[in-house]
Amino acid sequence: MKAILGKKLGMTQIFDESGNVIPVTVIEAGPEVVTQIKTVETDGYNAVQVGFEDQKPQRVNKPLTGHFAKAGVVTKKYLAEFRVEEGETYELGQVITVAEFEEGKKLDVTGVSKGKGTQGNIKRHGHHRGPMTHGSKHKRLPGGLAAGTYPSRVFKGNAGPGRMGRETVTVQNVVLVKVIEDRNLMLVKGAVPGNKGGLVRVQYAVKGQDK
Repeated sequence: MKAILGKKLGMTQIFDESGNVIPVTVIEAGPEVVTQIKTVETDGYNAVQVGFEDQKPQRVNKPLTGHFAKAGVVTKKYLAEFRVEEGETYELGQVITVAEFEEGKKLDVTGVSKGKGTQGNIKRHGHHRGPMTHGSKHKRLPGGLAAGTYPSRVFKGNAGPGRMGRETVTVQNVVLVKVIEDRNLMLVKGAVPGNKGGLVRVQYAVKGQDK
């Protein structure tokens, strides 16, 4: 599986052996615990459900309280599911940490991007602005969207103003630069989606992995 949940702590920079600066995102990943094991026989597919970050029992509803009790683990704040590759075996209550990840490998990191609110078409889609000369009434407006006579309407899907951001985004093939086991930290090269403190899913890259 080689997947883990974590929180984005922010960005910083480190230096490699040659003295080059590497911008990195710091992720506090795990430890997470296995709360459910799904199989083809019982659920139609193989997967593992994991829980991350302890939660006060009074903040968890009764169905989830029973779910955690059945697995023999303390209540968790976040739950996520990862598909299991053939041959991998896990046990209820098993703890997964950053120690299982190897430095230099490529990762896919999924998170919820920062919300920008309602934005115009220029910021949202990168459209060009109109002429800025004296008398121009078309500086940052969307411009013509449809023919007047036929079809006399705007087609669905036209890029225009609207809500921007707060979408699930995955960055692929980011390099795991460093693992700090005693602090449950992963340093990945470059930026990853989300605000500081946002939940992210980290797993080995599906494509582009170096052998």
